[in-house]
Amino acid sequence: LRKSKTQGFVVSLSGGADSSSVAGLVSIMVAFALSELGANGVQERLAHIAFNLTQTNLPAVRLEFVRHLLTCVYQRTENNSEATREAAGSLAQELGAIYHELAIDPLIAQYRSIVEQALGRTLSWGSDDLALQNLQARVRSPGVWLIANVKKALLLTTSNRSEAAVGYTTMDGDTSGGLNPIGGIDKAYLLRWLQWLADTGPTEHGPIVALKRVLAQPPTAELRPLSQHQTDEADLMPYEILDQIERL
Repeated sequence: LRKSKTQGFVVSLSGGADSSSVAGLVSIMVAFALSELGANGVQERLAHIAFNLTQTNLPAVRLEFVRHLLTCVYQRTENNSEATREAAGSLAQELGAIYHELAIDPLIAQYRSIVEQALGRTLSWGSDDLALQNLQARVRSPGVWLIANVKKALLLTTSNRSEAAVGYTTMDGDTSGGLNPIGGIDKAYLLRWLQWLADTGPTEHGPIVALKRVLAQPPTAELRPLSQHQTDEADLMPYEILDQIERL
């Protein structure tokens, strides 16, 4: 953040484990910085950002810093569940982040229609499954990039190492961004860390209770119709096995 002279961070928050981890890390970053430097010290290190703090007690100051630094964007489609929407909203609220919801179904439908006309046929889940999944992931990218650019912020990527290692990711989709805080972290470890963060958390920060909503649901990309009950581990394999294969 200091090196790039940007005004903060933007996260495409899906309500899943990966993006929730990244959002949580921003809040933890603020807590560590306040613990080590104090509010004045943080403002000195980030002198290019005008914080205009109004609070004085530490928990409230942390929330104010996070609100200045973190914007979360939930990009809704017909394939998203109410559970992930509620998880994303409650997490952003607990962290103190600015939160936006974007409905992107019209954009997906328009791209699909244009390509169907060009190809002269209808696209279907039976014959074009991966292409239609990737379309949704890619359509999420321009809007969140636009918000990051308008805010002069750094867009954080939310793709973990395990999924990237086996190609369970979308180029120009969940790989979009300027920095990936969890790019070297495997999913099995990430889920264990999230459980600790939901229950305990670091001393300087404490638990993030809203993560329990995230952990209550199996990891899913939510790119297929809800009737198909898509989960990441059904598409791939159990994360503990994937982790062992990767290590071997």
